[in-house]
Amino acid sequence: MNEGDSLVVVHPEQRAYRAVVESINETITCSLQEELPENNELPQEVTVVQALGKGDKVEWVIQKSTELGVSRIIPFQAEHSVVKWDHKKQEKKKARFEKIAKEAAEQSERLKLPEVTSTLSIKEVVKETESYDFRLFAYEQEARQGANRKLSEFLKEIAPGTKVCIVIGPEGGFSSKEAELLDESGFQAVRLGGRILRMETAPLYFLSALSYQWEE
Repeated sequence: MNEGDSLVVVHPEQRAYRAVVESINETITCSLQEELPENNELPQEVTVVQALGKGDKVEWVIQKSTELGVSRIIPFQAEHSVVKWDHKKQEKKKARFEKIAKEAAEQSERLKLPEVTSTLSIKEVVKETESYDFRLFAYEQEARQGANRKLSEFLKEIAPGTKVCIVIGPEGGFSSKEAELLDESGFQAVRLGGRILRMETAPLYFLSALSYQWEE
């Protein structure tokens, strides 16, 4: 950019301003012109707890979930996750994930930068989300059995201002031990439609449905 060009700057308190570049040296100086009134954040604070997957699946989830308004992303090591990350790889991946989230937030003109945490175990996920208003997990058995716990029933209750998390399993699904732990810890199993979704599709389905229910 050059001196005199305009841009939008975002304050950490989720306020956006139109600004003009005044000087470009070792640092860049801008002058604020006006505050922009729009608020394009989801009315709920949504956390996606995403199991580790093969290839770039988690990166895809982070990018697209950020575009759809997620507030927080927690990667977790599931029993059936094909990949296993040691501490060194986890830290390297976390830096990569944060970069992807930042770029996606800029692209979608968000006021909030989603938090990407370190990789947790399922027990740590349960403890980390104890204070949430709604805790769900997308359980494939709900779809196979045609259970009555439809997502639409939950969406009507997830009012603006509430905190909600949804746990998404790996390619091989939740283990029986994980499903039992989540159920006993107060998580509610929910089906995302009548079909079995891939792990990278499920969180996008949920975020899109929530946006449609409360934003459109």
